[in-house]
Amino acid sequence: MAQKLIQTQEQRQVQTQKLTQQQMLVVRLLEMPLTELEQSVTAELDDNPALESGTDEPALEAADDNTADYGTEADDDFDAAKEREERASALDDALAGLGMDDEMPEAVAPRGADDGTADYEETVYGDRTSFYDRLREQMVDVDLTPEKRAVMEYLIGSLDGDGLLRKDAGTLSDELAVYHNINVSEAEIADAVRTLQTFDPAGIGARNLQECLLLQIRRRPKSDTRRRMEDVITKCYDEFMNKRWDKISAQLGYDEATAAAVNAELLRLNPKPGSALGETEGRNLQQITPDFIVDTADDGTVTFTVNGGHVPELYVSPSFAAMADGYRKNKASMNRRDKEALLYAKEKVERARGFIDAVKQRRHTLYVTMKAIIDIQRKYFQDGDEGDLKPMILKDVAERAGLDISTVSRVSNMKYAQTRWGTFRLRHFFSDSVKTGSGEEMSTRRVKAALRDIIDKEDKSRPLSDDAIKDMMTAQGYPVARRTIAKYREQMGIPVARLRKQ
Repeated sequence: MAQKLIQTQEQRQVQTQKLTQQQMLVVRLLEMPLTELEQSVTAELDDNPALESGTDEPALEAADDNTADYGTEADDDFDAAKEREERASALDDALAGLGMDDEMPEAVAPRGADDGTADYEETVYGDRTSFYDRLREQMVDVDLTPEKRAVMEYLIGSLDGDGLLRKDAGTLSDELAVYHNINVSEAEIADAVRTLQTFDPAGIGARNLQECLLLQIRRRPKSDTRRRMEDVITKCYDEFMNKRWDKISAQLGYDEATAAAVNAELLRLNPKPGSALGETEGRNLQQITPDFIVDTADDGTVTFTVNGGHVPELYVSPSFAAMADGYRKNKASMNRRDKEALLYAKEKVERARGFIDAVKQRRHTLYVTMKAIIDIQRKYFQDGDEGDLKPMILKDVAERAGLDISTVSRVSNMKYAQTRWGTFRLRHFFSDSVKTGSGEEMSTRRVKAALRDIIDKEDKSRPLSDDAIKDMMTAQGYPVARRTIAKYREQMGIPVARLRKQ
């Protein structure tokens, strides 16, 4: 009785382990953009002979618990090399005994781009490697634990188009805990940020423009010029931003020639290091393969498809499936060598079914997520006006799609939607809200769009002050505080009025 109980517990552990492995596969595929998924499918086809592709055979559904559970078999351990040799020989014998071909079925390569079956066009802007990928490549140069690696990847994904990290440590710590179940302190976040700031190009990961400039200055060899540049940014930053070199020279004791030389060197710094890696404001200077194709008809009807790319129809090899079924029905009469060979086939079949199921689940999750985004932001997809983007956070989409917030986060990261108005990262459609003086909630994107429109139309010989902009915003139905105007103006890289004067 005790032995039977132990065996039952062991079987439950095996089933739990399999479930966990399948869940990990689903999560891994879900996080992949389309091009990476295509590579993963190709690799799996090459690695698993029980997985085939093509259009002649119907795709097999992933097996349910009843058909997938063939039981387990306890055999003696073998020497690894001998085991592989015997298994290969027995597999040949088993194939012959079942009346099948004596060669392994070859995996069919995915359809090429020239077969006319692709239902999308790739938008090419230049380099294939994205801003974020270039930073991830540099992670191999630092010693990171799995948890620190996950934190670093999240920090990289949180950078804005300029390459700056606008979120504070507390916000990042909360998001990691909620969305990724990673509990790290603000001190650990700060430590990870310092590591990120050692990546190239200099200035990446800065929390603000001042820190961005200082990071670039401190990468330079020590010299009098470097010291003077650092003094200007640390001691006279406001004067520098307002081009008040007379006050800077008086405070730091620079003569006219020294001030001009320091200014010239400071102007060589890059206030937007992210642009040096080829990405600004959500548009990659790279080859973008959109994961979604959104179409807006002239009558305002919005439809979309999940881009299948070059991912072929996947199905389980009929010969391997028959072998696995033969093992399930006839294992009592088989000798050990036949069992060992067919157990190998069963393992490959289960892995193929699990992979097929994960690919289908990824497609379904992407579909319901994008449907929820379009339902919430339908007005934007109809006219392309950023001012029509409603306040929308991960929780809003998760509730509408019936998914977990962490799942929506994974779908939204590094995936693109091709729309009538351009190709954007999914994060582009998300926006926080800001409360107006009347208590109404508005999308920060909408407020920023109105702010930019006012500044674009101002008389450049007499640019508007923040107070004047505030009054105009209030008149247009955006009653926000002056400090909010200043904050959003700085986030958009728009200088103060005196520096906009022409």
